[in-house]
Amino acid sequence: MKKRIPDIVCGLLILLFAYTAISKLIEFAKFRNVLKEAPLIGNYAMFLAALILVAELVIAFLLIMPRTRKTGLTAATGLLTVFTVYLVFMVFTDLHLPCSCGGIIQQLTRKQHIFFNAFFIVLGITGICYQRKEDRENQLTKQ
Repeated sequence: MKKRIPDIVCGLLILLFAYTAISKLIEFAKFRNVLKEAPLIGNYAMFLAALILVAELVIAFLLIMPRTRKTGLTAATGLLTVFTVYLVFMVFTDLHLPCSCGGIIQQLTRKQHIFFNAFFIVLGITGICYQRKEDRENQLTKQ
């Protein structure tokens, strides 16, 4: 079962990142316009919209490939952390902007979204730890 944990974690993160990226791609103009309204990043909306979309797709791809799985787990966890820090900023500044997350995830309240992201951050960290352990075991068996 322990060897399957990274597979399960990666599968869930692939679903999350692929789903949100496709949702954003389908409604790209809406996604970009929501970013335009956001504090701190509004002036960079077009660049950030494209960057986030590409990053999510690349992360999903990295998680699929066994050789790049650890990089994908680290990137997924990092990007989710950045998104969560921004959400916390939005909660503490009491800004009521629409969510730019895409799909049904945008129906969550800010606080629900923070807990949702925190769950996936913990999942990502768990995946990283198990993947490292699996990599070490594989190295030992090669020797």
